[in-house]
Amino acid sequence: MEFKSVGVVGAGVMGAGVAQSLAQTGHHVVLVDISDDVLAKAKKEVRNGLRAFSLFNKKETIDHKASMERISYTTDYERLADVDFVVENVTEKWPIKQEVYGRIDTICRPDVVFAVNTSAISITKVGGITKRAPQVVGMHFMNPVPMKPMVEVIRGFHTAPETIDTAKRFLAEINKQCVVVEDMPGFVSNRVLMLTINEAAFLVQDKVAAPADVDRIFKTCFEHRMGPLETADLIGLDTILYSIEVLYESYNDSKYRPCPLLKKMVDAGLHGRKSGRGFFSYE
Repeated sequence: MEFKSVGVVGAGVMGAGVAQSLAQTGHHVVLVDISDDVLAKAKKEVRNGLRAFSLFNKKETIDHKASMERISYTTDYERLADVDFVVENVTEKWPIKQEVYGRIDTICRPDVVFAVNTSAISITKVGGITKRAPQVVGMHFMNPVPMKPMVEVIRGFHTAPETIDTAKRFLAEINKQCVVVEDMPGFVSNRVLMLTINEAAFLVQDKVAAPADVDRIFKTCFEHRMGPLETADLIGLDTILYSIEVLYESYNDSKYRPCPLLKKMVDAGLHGRKSGRGFFSYE
């Protein structure tokens, strides 16, 4: 195993999922967040996630106790000084990303690769605020991370070929495949997906169809496993809105204008599954 200890920054839904995937494949994880409450919630999510993974993957045996013990939960960024690789998962807001990379760039060893788990923010821009731009790569995990076999890897302008190779070896160690794409806002997956979700929200706002009917068309006509609005609830409506806002600002194209209904729902605290209510209710 090349990456014995991995730093995971940000303990939200994606961070907890990445930490679980690492721990259940034998890696030691330093999971960092600024909030003890978020870390406590992440610990619970990892425990539940391990149970769910075993339930849906009968052929793969996982030692739950050992996996839980491989994750250290901390608010102390200095604990990242000895890790071999970093996956950053903080919220999709540039000022927060900027602050985080300023901190970890000074703490982590110079040889450590930073993987930016983002759905829309430029990898080139992130690399530009570090002293290791050739070692910064995009790594767009899908939710729920332990259940998804594919990761979108993004090559920034300065990302070195060796870093792409390192990213591939890292993903192979946690049993993930990858597709490497170039760095443009939204990459491939979210440049298409966010437009679809945003337009589905407009359909609801314009009273063309109820959320369940919008999703039913996609599931029954196109054989999608989930409709766009159910997918939005799974990802988190706040994350969806931030991503669309990044696309809108990046391309200056009105086709990415955020749906007012989506903004209103986020303002009201309807963030999807994680808050118990979004386009559908989970309470």
